Amino acid sequence: MAVSLTRIYTRGGDAGETSLGRGERVAKHDIRVEAYGTTDEANSVIGLARNAIARTPSTDPRLAEADAMLGRIQNDLFDLGADLCTPEGKAKRDEQALRIVPSQVERLEREIDAMNAELQPLKSFILPGGSEAASWLHLARTVARRAERCMTRLAAEQPINPEAIKYVNRLSDHLFVLARRLNDNGATDVLWVPGGAR
Repeated sequence: MAVSLTRIYTRGGDAGETSLGRGERVAKHDIRVEAYGTTDEANSVIGLARNAIARTPSTDPRLAEADAMLGRIQNDLFDLGADLCTPEGKAKRDEQALRIVPSQVERLEREIDAMNAELQPLKSFILPGGSEAASWLHLARTVARRAERCMTRLAAEQPINPEAIKYVNRLSDHLFVLARRLNDNGATDVLWVPGGAR
């Protein structure tokens, strides 16, 4: 899929509309635009997490592994945005559309299972925090959940790729488990104390 951007602004959106993947014009506040815009927001937060990982003074191989996983996820999120901005429904044209596929969901599941096997079981909910990278991943997780809500709202009105919904659902779980992994395998997680601030 070749991309060539020669102009950054086109003035095409000055009236409050934007183009979808096949050129259809919709309002910028359309739920489809909100869905893929929110996946882009999650991607940006993951970029901040990767920057925090890069600044972490450590030779722990888990950091390089985490960065590699997040790099793959960032690419997947662009695939997800392309999937969402190209409405389904025209069989011949759908064959050419970039869609999230089961192997992308399965990769997330394998990574979650491998990381989770090294973590102590949770005995309390945890508060977003700990290391800087983990904190950014918790924020990315909440943005991914918001993207999922946008996508399920869209799916209630229009057909969308079911693998896309599976992907974003697994993504928030992945980011949660990875945040724990970057908090010394959960040792520096910040635990919720119910009623502890009364």
